[in-house]
Amino acid sequence: MIRILFVCTGNTCRSPMAEAILKSKGIPGIEVKSAGVFAANGASASQHTQTVLKEQNITHDHRSSMLTEESVNWATYILTMTWSHKDSINNMFPMAAGKTFTLKEFAEGDSYGDISDPFGGPLELYRQTYKELHDIIDKIIKKIEKAGDS
Repeated sequence: MIRILFVCTGNTCRSPMAEAILKSKGIPGIEVKSAGVFAANGASASQHTQTVLKEQNITHDHRSSMLTEESVNWATYILTMTWSHKDSINNMFPMAAGKTFTLKEFAEGDSYGDISDPFGGPLELYRQTYKELHDIIDKIIKKIEKAGDS
């Protein structure tokens, strides 16, 4: 079983969107969750996140959660939206260093790319974030499937 934990700041926009996208693929052998490095537990996904997921026919009942040692230990891979998220995790949970990557680093080997935060922006910005996440998650799936074939 491969367990993927997506992490952003508040766990209301990017990471729940990434979680919903990957879950919607229904890939056997992959479990997925999301959390935030500065999240308040129990908040729903932002309204624009919910709208974009509905537009894509993805159902996702989300409640935000703070990143915890338990969730770090649960994960096979921790995939962050930005380098600052990765740094925060490595500072809070040094044992996570070997399994924590930015999405772009893990998917593309791009050591500098971040996923922009749409928080507070217009719906169109959330649609752009969805497309970026969807494309990167497709690359992540191919990488994981290829590794499984090895």
